[in-house]
Amino acid sequence: MAGAVALVTGAGGYVGGLVARRYREAGHEVLAHGREAGDLSSPDPFSGVTDEQRRRITHIVHSAAITRFDVGREAAQAVNVGGVEKVMGLARGCPRLQSLGILSTVYSTGLRGGPITEQLYDGDAGFANDYEWSKWAAEQRVAEVGRDLPWRILRVATVVADDESGSVTQHNAFHETLKLWFNGLLPLVPGDAGARLYLVTGDFVADAVVRVLERGVPTGVYHLAHAAPDSLTLGEALDVVSDAFETVEVYRRRRVPRPLLGDRETFAMLASGVDAFGGGLVRQSLRSVVPFARQLFVDKEVDNTALRKVLGDTYRPPDPATLVHRTCEWLVATKWGRHAVA
Repeated sequence: MAGAVALVTGAGGYVGGLVARRYREAGHEVLAHGREAGDLSSPDPFSGVTDEQRRRITHIVHSAAITRFDVGREAAQAVNVGGVEKVMGLARGCPRLQSLGILSTVYSTGLRGGPITEQLYDGDAGFANDYEWSKWAAEQRVAEVGRDLPWRILRVATVVADDESGSVTQHNAFHETLKLWFNGLLPLVPGDAGARLYLVTGDFVADAVVRVLERGVPTGVYHLAHAAPDSLTLGEALDVVSDAFETVEVYRRRRVPRPLLGDRETFAMLASGVDAFGGGLVRQSLRSVVPFARQLFVDKEVDNTALRKVLGDTYRPPDPATLVHRTCEWLVATKWGRHAVA
């Protein structure tokens, strides 16, 4: 990466910030682009990038996006799809560009089950929410109009911890759902016990992004996820979380019931009447999982052959049960990040 100049969108966010730090640690210049420098829904979010900077940029990492599962279609279209189109416009004005990394999600494949290889898919299987749809649509736009660009689509799995210690800097739906469970506010988890979950660390993602983009690998899709054999099923994950929480005295004293695993019909009935429930906490617990619930009934067999080829001997997936257990321990010990670890 001699002389690399990396422009990172969403550098103020979690993954974008980690990627920017990796480049800086390697001694390379980083142009950090955040919302304060240009909103992706604006006509020209990159107007602040000078001609001189464009001539020097060698790598672009596009991590900026709305990542909420409850995002509406209009906002998702404007930022997640429209933002990718604007990034490609920027890329075309960078004569030294070597790599354009577009961060996506393994759930851009929607409700498709079975083998999920590192390729583009149609949207025929449908999507659990508009966030997933928008990431799929963004991938389609890259392939349709980016033929002249050195793009790599980087599909990221669910980030549950910073590293294998289980520490958590940024909370997402995974952590909030665990919090509801710990506090006895999650009566039911929708899903199929055999559906696999793809859980990674921030360190793994940031390292993989930089390695894929620095090595001149072929244009295409790369799964920043561990393969199916290295992943937990939903049923296994529930067992791990239950075991972790049961080691906590206050949890045992409260005799918090383990959430039931609900089938499609039961959860659909609860979700359809969510606003009719009298208790605000019950509504909150259901709303935290409703936008993603349909994915938990889909067993994806994610393949990461292309990524493993890039990483070579450095690819060493952690034990997923240990990672989830340590993450639960860290969340409890810090009261979900409110206090330092004792």
